[in-house]
Amino acid sequence: MPVADDIQSSWADEVEIDQGALPPPSEVVENGLKIVTEYKYDNDNKKVKIVRTYKIEKRVVSKSIAKRKTWSKFGDSANDKPGPNPATTNVSEDVFMQFITSKEESQRTDDGELDGLKPQTSSVIYKCRTCQGEHWTLSCPFKSSDVVMAKANEAAKASAEVKPAATANKYIAPNLREGVKPMSREPPGLRRDDLAAIRISNLSHFAVEADLDDLVRGFGPVQKLYLAKEKSTGQCKGFAYVHFKFRADAAKAIQTLNGYGYDHLILNVEWSKPPQNN
Repeated sequence: MPVADDIQSSWADEVEIDQGALPPPSEVVENGLKIVTEYKYDNDNKKVKIVRTYKIEKRVVSKSIAKRKTWSKFGDSANDKPGPNPATTNVSEDVFMQFITSKEESQRTDDGELDGLKPQTSSVIYKCRTCQGEHWTLSCPFKSSDVVMAKANEAAKASAEVKPAATANKYIAPNLREGVKPMSREPPGLRRDDLAAIRISNLSHFAVEADLDDLVRGFGPVQKLYLAKEKSTGQCKGFAYVHFKFRADAAKAIQTLNGYGYDHLILNVEWSKPPQNN
């Protein structure tokens, strides 16, 4: 039969609370593990026991970090043991930083790839086009010498030889090309289609495009017909314009139709006058 002393009680019964104080935390190191035990009250005002287990590892750190670990603690942690105190220190995951530049990169010699981006160390910002000296071209002492004149002549000859090859790919208007006869200029103020255009007036108000076409078809090919009409009624205003393809046909139509009786009216046919620009 088991003895009453052999029965183990729970940790909450073993903790004796004096005036609401909790026992201090304890640390135990065994088998490469560090076990930290703490006591506190939860939100329901109940005693809670927190056990944290840490795995002890040895790492190689830089000299600055190792030196910083030897600093003596101060303030509320002046009497703490070595290492972080969970009551005052929040231990989280390690944050690794990767620096863009370092001493090794700053001491490394450049291979010449970035030489074009470096500012020029020369203080000369102008150069003579004649002798390539460090002065203005206008004040060059050799600008009137024979050597300079010879170089100028050679440059002029070289540019003259290159010019035909350059103009070979340049666009030239058709009327300016070689072997093309110059086109005859039209009289000022006249468009090309106005040269063979006539105006027929004193037409009947009931005339239509078909009647006008029958009237002028026998004189030659017609390019365009225009019969002026009222916008509201659609009836003829009494005049029309006819554009012939050839000027000779237009002259023949004027000679024949001027004074011609058509639909009980006497037609008046003349050359179309160009519009006047005010």
